[in-house]
Amino acid sequence: MKVVKEEFGSKDNQTVFLFNLINDHGVEIGCINYGCIITKIITPDKDGNFENIVVGYDTLNEYEKDSYFLGAAIGRVAGRIKAGSFELDGHTYSLAQNENNNHLHGGIKGFNQVIWDAEIIESEQEAAVRFTYLSPNGEEGYPGNLKVSVTYTLNNKNEFSIHYSGISDEKTLLNMTNHSYFNLSGDLKRDILNHSLMIKSDKFLELNDELLPTGEMLDVRGTAFDFTSGRIIQTGVISEHPQNKLAGEGYDHPFLLNTQHNNEIVLKDSESGRTLTIETDEVGVVVYSGNQMKSEGVIAGVPSRKYLGICLETQGLPDAIHHQQFPSWILEKDEEHSSKTIYRFGIENN
Repeated sequence: MKVVKEEFGSKDNQTVFLFNLINDHGVEIGCINYGCIITKIITPDKDGNFENIVVGYDTLNEYEKDSYFLGAAIGRVAGRIKAGSFELDGHTYSLAQNENNNHLHGGIKGFNQVIWDAEIIESEQEAAVRFTYLSPNGEEGYPGNLKVSVTYTLNNKNEFSIHYSGISDEKTLLNMTNHSYFNLSGDLKRDILNHSLMIKSDKFLELNDELLPTGEMLDVRGTAFDFTSGRIIQTGVISEHPQNKLAGEGYDHPFLLNTQHNNEIVLKDSESGRTLTIETDEVGVVVYSGNQMKSEGVIAGVPSRKYLGICLETQGLPDAIHHQQFPSWILEKDEEHSSKTIYRFGIENN
């Protein structure tokens, strides 16, 4: 197990570093301390070919211009906050409105656009990088000086974990996730429409025209949102369900998980044989099938287009601050937030 550190570029007179976490089986995770961005995940297919299974750029300049949040840590709050405002203890806080009138993924300069401190941690069985950042009181409108850390760990079981933690000197909000776009075909050879996805979830959140939760939790049964036995992504793209249409022909929806750390999310690509199993502490996962990706430009030598990757964003439910029936992501003063998501890379046994 080892971590290889190299220069990736510079921003604001600071060096941005690439950290390559490599296990004894050749699985490799690339991540940079700008936005805690995961640039690559190298895993084998059924024939032993090692290829990248996430969508990522080759240069820092491309990440600085990126509007898709490729591979990034998202915070302080993932997803949308209605009208870019919320109330805590009788005080109204105004946030950056960076998507129409709403606040999205932490604002104009969220966690995905800052340079984090980084510490390498190595052992015989694990290789890790711990990223830390102090988000000052008032940043993007949020209260409290918030100390956050994101730790990426790869082990010899071909498991990659993300541990999020945070503590604030004032009551505030915190709901972090990672925004990697997975494509198990390897090196973006195909889109993700023929990937199959299984989620242990009986309910998903209804969205309005602004992709904000209405507050209604809909039953997945008999719909293109039923992933309980596995479903090909393309079935949601061609679905006539109004929620699939609303999302731009596909998915951009939060699902409530029935269980935690129990093989609750499994993505498969039958052609490559690759599987990705995700387990988490979080109550939900946002499934985004890349519907808004544009057919312009090039990503890692491949033309950009819809459905080039699928995001599986483990997190609290979006806009929970405006829905009392949703699990809260209010972080009390001096109380530590901690959550963990594990990604297990495998090969399907035919």
